[in-house]
Amino acid sequence: MSMYIIEFIFRWAHVLFGITWIGMLYYFNFVQTEYFKEAEAGAKADAMKKLAPRALWWFRWGAMFTLLTGLVLLMSPTVGAFNNFGGSAVIWVGSLAGILMFLNVWLVIWPKQKIVLGLAEGDGPAAAAKAGLASRTNTLLSGPMLFGMLGSKHLPIEASTTGLIACAVLILALEANGLFGKLGPMAKVVGVIHMSILLTGVVWALLAFL
Repeated sequence: MSMYIIEFIFRWAHVLFGITWIGMLYYFNFVQTEYFKEAEAGAKADAMKKLAPRALWWFRWGAMFTLLTGLVLLMSPTVGAFNNFGGSAVIWVGSLAGILMFLNVWLVIWPKQKIVLGLAEGDGPAAAAKAGLASRTNTLLSGPMLFGMLGSKHLPIEASTTGLIACAVLILALEANGLFGKLGPMAKVVGVIHMSILLTGVVWALLAFL
């Protein structure tokens, strides 16, 4: 089997798992969280018992297999992540965002959600706040992550080391806020959408002009 066919299969799987993961992320942030704010106590309790655990299963395993197929693609000689630096800088920015998002899912969101759902012991309100901040941060980073996936192949950018470092510092700073900071404008759905689009534009500018 040709290397190109194998790579295509992994690309297909990477996109399929990514759709599952990010689709569930947007569902949680744009639909379920807003519904829970308005739902009657009985309806909310039923959803938390029967709906949320199922959604979280697809969410976390979608993240896992998106990461695994993405790592395979990064090692592929045809992707170019280790070849032409200018082009590969874009995919590295997307990869950094994606890896941090994966870690947020498995090390923050899922453990805290288990407490919220009563599957583990802990402070429910505090766990919900931590999970919510990490989830909003993942939504924020999803724009640059997708930009990195598509831009590496379809956007002519000759990025410099300075641009790559600047983007990495920015993304890591936002991740630190997602672990220890506050929601800020991300508290509202429209706010996190606008911030993600703005962040994507800033990342593009840093890569293109620094």
